[in-house]
Amino acid sequence: MATVINKQVLLRDYVTGFANESDLVITSTNVDLRVPKGSMTALVKNLYLSCDPYMRNRMRKPDPLSPATAQSFTPGMPISGLGVSKVIDSGHPDYREGDLLWGAVGWEEYSVITPIPNLHFKIHHTNFPLSYYTGLLGMPGMTAYVGFYEICAPKKGETVFVSAASGAVGQLVGQFAKMMGCYVVGSAGSKEKVDLLKNKFGFDDAFNYKEEHNLVAALKRCFPQGIDIYFENVGGKMLDAVILNMRPHGRIAACGMISQYNLQNPEGVYGLSLITYKRIRIEGFNCFDYFHKYSEFLEFVVPYVREGKITYVEDVAEGLESAPAALVGLFHGKNVGKQLVVVSRDLE
Repeated sequence: MATVINKQVLLRDYVTGFANESDLVITSTNVDLRVPKGSMTALVKNLYLSCDPYMRNRMRKPDPLSPATAQSFTPGMPISGLGVSKVIDSGHPDYREGDLLWGAVGWEEYSVITPIPNLHFKIHHTNFPLSYYTGLLGMPGMTAYVGFYEICAPKKGETVFVSAASGAVGQLVGQFAKMMGCYVVGSAGSKEKVDLLKNKFGFDDAFNYKEEHNLVAALKRCFPQGIDIYFENVGGKMLDAVILNMRPHGRIAACGMISQYNLQNPEGVYGLSLITYKRIRIEGFNCFDYFHKYSEFLEFVVPYVREGKITYVEDVAEGLESAPAALVGLFHGKNVGKQLVVVSRDLE
């Protein structure tokens, strides 16, 4: 049975504080190019890997009192995430050699997977860039769709604030909100990103949170009548400032809180009493709980993408060797748009 070298990204050890590139190690092993006869597994060649903030939580030592959003990685073993792959060999009846799919894979050149419904999806729309299935047509797109339409239940004319708005999810939430006829403001961490929000994604306004000495005042300036909907990606001081600026019966969809993931002692939120007086609804969600609606999401979004009515920006790192820097860079705001890693562009 033929074997090939399989480059992998391993977790060196559990991480406390800010993750560093040195916490991730590049190594190599061998992989068979055929799955065992009668197996329900598939051998896939990974083409693109998705860098996502939740992966930082998986680098923590398991803590039953504070569980990660997903199972912790195992030190000394390849980390895993979402990626776009091509089937090389398969014993699974639903996948054949040459099929393209996206879903859970190891951070490596080749992965042996057991395809699971609502965790692995066959790619049928191949007339779009395959990298889109790490973002716009994948988990981040689903997150934006579910969080905005299902959790926030928007109405035309409402005011919407999106933090981390130039990232994989935020850029889509803003565009969905504009399509609903809402007034939309986003925050980001650089002038380049603020310009992107206003000039490429069509936000009504945007600000650089790093240049604002008073976030409460910044939000009051952008929303003199208050905020109806907040799409939460940041947490901490930003969440506190938003609560003070929310309108009665406002809704907050808590998608993530990236400002807190590397802190050993997370920041407190001090204005929570206002959620009672203002009748604010805050709902945390995980889009993995909604993957049974993936086909519904595609029916919604594909026509807009095909007609050029949705813009999507990617930040592409080339080669598996660049993966540690790309992932760690998320927590320092180095990415502009959806961060992904190209493992291979070879579809042969």
